Amino acid sequence: QVQLVESGGGLVQAGDSLRLSCAASGRTFGSLTMTWFRQAPGKERAFVATTTFRGYEGYEDSVKGRFTISRDNARDTVSLQMNNLKPEDTAVYYCAELVGACLPATSCRDRRLYRDWGRGTQVTVAS
Repeated sequence: QVQLVESGGGLVQAGDSLRLSCAASGRTFGSLTMTWFRQAPGKERAFVATTTFRGYEGYEDSVKGRFTISRDNARDTVSLQMNNLKPEDTAVYYCAELVGACLPATSCRDRRLYRDWGRGTQVTVAS
């Protein structure tokens, strides 16, 4: 079972940028789908961005054009560049791994398909 550790969160002002990173241990994920989710207080964990082993990407509508997901298979890391942050982006951000095929626009976004999760990193965007 892979272990995922997120980092890079913090407190920023609206319009600022952050870069989140997720490091894997226990098993490489070069052939895996890696996805970022986020969860705000009182809300369900929601999809943010995904990247498959084939290089296809998918984004939640509210972050399109602002967030960019990338992966470095050789280093077993996946990152999320977050630009023009808004208060509505405030949440705990989680990295998750999916073994098997999925579609970036649909099934890759289903949190029920993911078994391995990091503990999360807090992102707080002030007004």
